[in-house]
Amino acid sequence: MPERLRIGIVGTDTSHSIAFTELLNDRSHRYHVKGGEVVMAYPGGSSDFELSMSRVAGFAERLNRQFNVKLASHPEQVAAECDAVLLLSADGRVHREQFETLVPYGKPIFIDKPLACDYKEAAAIARLAESTGVSVMSASALRYAEALTKQLSLYEDDPVLGMDGYGPMYMEPTQNGYFWYGIHLAEMLYAVMGGGCASVEASASGDQETIVGRWSNGTVGTVRGSRSGGYPFAAAIHRERRSSFVQIADEEKPFYASLLERVMKMFETGVPDVGMDLTLEIIRFIEAANESKASGKPVNL
Repeated sequence: MPERLRIGIVGTDTSHSIAFTELLNDRSHRYHVKGGEVVMAYPGGSSDFELSMSRVAGFAERLNRQFNVKLASHPEQVAAECDAVLLLSADGRVHREQFETLVPYGKPIFIDKPLACDYKEAAAIARLAESTGVSVMSASALRYAEALTKQLSLYEDDPVLGMDGYGPMYMEPTQNGYFWYGIHLAEMLYAVMGGGCASVEASASGDQETIVGRWSNGTVGTVRGSRSGGYPFAAAIHRERRSSFVQIADEEKPFYASLLERVMKMFETGVPDVGMDLTLEIIRFIEAANESKASGKPVNL
């Protein structure tokens, strides 16, 4: 790999395309992430997803004008001319198809949250990555929020008994229930609890969505979300000897920067910070929550 990677973006229909490019390309940025530069982007966009279509052209134009990013006519051009790829398309339904077009070029790929909008699609991505040897990582930036990671590092010797998370739980009709914003709270939950969830139960009351996960070791984690937003991400972490409260907005460092640092390390080493097995469990956790809400019954993972 060269000292400064040429990085390509697939999908400019999300503000993440601007956020990541600013952090990589603006060397004067307070939280500049070293090691690469975004040089090319394929706009993409999903015609049946209003949020996607309303932003894709504007963000692409800004990348070109402000950061001199070359716009590609198809995803394959990005993979062919760059050292690594940020697959950022806002629509999780297209991630498998786009990933399949990028894999033959053998470049490491970060797939923005969610990996896919159902377990079957996510598992297909994982199998293809394994069979081709392509390094892949997928995660929500909330997993790496400084307020959360600092709190977790403070009491590593005190076993976690559970977590109660809260934040916005916006819904998008095309994005399969909790996969749109529930992924953020699920990633926070798994950052604290680790893998091994055995069953999920979800319900809605008024504006509120509640998901309860029961882990095989007897611990319990919950996330509550408001469909209208209005509340910042937060979490109460319960341990054997103490409980602590985390307000994600308390730290100035953008969680996108913390995530991007891990992504750049994966681009350089080929080793993802979050393993695919855990990512697949998180996708199944969200899918099971959707199933439980529909049936009114707990669902085993």
